[in-house]
Parts: sequence; structure tokens; C-alpha cells
Amino acid sequence: MAHDHASHDHGPAGHSHGPGHVHGSTDKKRVLIAACLTGGFMVAEALGGLLTGSLALLADAGHMLADSIALGLAWYAFHLTGRPATGRLTYGFARVKTLVAYTNGIAIFAIALWIVYEAWGRLMNPAPVLGGPMLLVAVAGLLVNVASFFVLHGGDRESLNMRGAILHVLGDLLGSAAAIAAAIIIVATGWTPIDPILSVLVSLLILSTAWSLMREAAHVLLEGVPASLDRDLIAKDIEGAVKGVREVHHMHVWSLDGTSNMATLHACLNDGVDPHIAVSAIKKRLAVKHGIDHATVEPEFGQCADSHDEHDHHHDLDHAHGAPADRRHYH
Repeated sequence: MAHDHASHDHGPAGHSHGPGHVHGSTDKKRVLIAACLTGGFMVAEALGGLLTGSLALLADAGHMLADSIALGLAWYAFHLTGRPATGRLTYGFARVKTLVAYTNGIAIFAIALWIVYEAWGRLMNPAPVLGGPMLLVAVAGLLVNVASFFVLHGGDRESLNMRGAILHVLGDLLGSAAAIAAAIIIVATGWTPIDPILSVLVSLLILSTAWSLMREAAHVLLEGVPASLDRDLIAKDIEGAVKGVREVHHMHVWSLDGTSNMATLHACLNDGVDPHIAVSAIKKRLAVKHGIDHATVEPEFGQCADSHDEHDHHHDLDHAHGAPADRRHYH
């Protein structure tokens, strides 16, 4: 199997130490600042919720508790990403960020369900709420969350880990805004059910975004083809654009962390073609045309080296059932 090591850096940060490496360093600092801000105010807001009897404040404090933990995990994920690959973790720790993003999505779902449960209890048995103190605490919480949001917003929003961190802080920001609105209504009218109602609305707003984050992170963890790429079209492009390539099969395309795309493939070459030149041309085409900066290419002449595996079994079955002869088979 030919593999061009000269064209890659096998470090964990997407195989290079260019702009992405700088982004990772600054993102790590941004997440740490946000974690400290969120965790520091969380205690004050929880005490404020207990003293005022506000579910909106307690819900926001619950968000901030989970978010401070999630931001801490996100920071640690960035920290691990900077470590070199090992003999057992040959790609390094880059995928830890995606795993943390998926965990963050699950945490958001759990918190939202808890808020809905508590809100239902409050609606069935309304409790007194001190609107004035609640308003002061909510405004302070909003300022902290706005600061955290702007700290994170300047980071790399292509990173699933950073997007997960921003989502948590955005949920806190919406929670604080809802608490302020509830406090104003309670002070003005004395209608306390607005407190649990707005808490539920905030939870529903962030659930769809949490689901989107979890789905995208799960796709990366399952090594699915990135949404911006089409494996079959890439294979056909190589067959048409790279001289001497007769057929491309056994092609896999995936992303290590949501930003660094990778591929493996078998390239059947015409007789007389220099395999080193062909492999180099394929790698260049993948990098320049399709944004795949790490590829492993196995050049072949004549019969595929894996000719007795499932690939050829399906090939025979397709011909038996009248499938088109030029149909490609990938596994």
C-alpha cells in the first residue's frame, strides 16, 4: 500500500500546525475563561433561586452548573488534542473534542427534561416568588452570560467542540433573559406561573439545536462521509481526472474531528503506469479539489488484492440480477 508520508504531518491537530493549530490554542483559552465565568456565577444564581423561590433562576443555575462542567470538559478536550499520537492512539486525541460535543448535547437534553418536570410541578402547585431580588440576580446572570458568549463567539465555529460550548452558554443567556422577563411580569402583576412557563419555553428553544449538534457529532464518531463531500462523485472524479486510473473502489471517506477529512481507497491502474506518480496525483487531486488532506491509496494492477472478499461477492450478485456493468462497489 503506497502512502505519501511527506505530504502529511501526522499530528493530532488535523495533520498540520498551521492556522488550525493557532485556532486550537486560542479556543482553549476562550473556553477556560468562559468556564470560570460560568462556574463562578452559578453558585450565586443557585442561592438567588433558593432565596427568591424562582424556578427560572434555579433552571438557569442548573444550566450553568452543567455548562461549567461541560466547558471544563471542552477545555480538557482541547488540552488532550495538543498531545502527540501514541502507538495505540495513532490518530492522537483529536476526536475527544467530538466525543465531548456529543456528551454536551446529551447533557442539554437531560437538563431540559428536568426543567420541564419541575415546571409542571410548579404549575400544579404555584409557589411564591420574590420578583425584585429575582430581577437583580437575573440581570447579573445575563451580563455574565453575555460576556462568556462573546469570549467564545470569536473562536473557531467550525469546531464541534467549540460549537457545543457556545450552545451551552447560549442556553444560559436565554435562561437569564427568560428569568428577567418573568421577574418583570411578577413585579408588575404578581402572576407567578410565568416563571415556570418561560423556563419551559427556553428549554424547548435549545433542544432543537442540541439535537443538531448530537446528530452531527454522532455522524463523525460513526465515521460517516462528511456532509460537504460525495464519496461516489469523488471516485468518479479521480477516475476521470487522474491519468492511468482505470477504477477506484474500496473507498472510505470520513472526518477525524469534523474539520479534518480523510480517505482510503484502492486505485486500479492501467498496465505500464508508474504507481508512485499515480498515487501522488491522486493525493494531490483529493487535497486540492475535495479538501481531503490525508489519504491512503493502494495501487493495483489487474485483479484486486481483496478479490475474494465481500466486494466481489456483491459484484457477482449484481451481475446475476442484471445490475449495470459500470456500477461501483464501495465498503
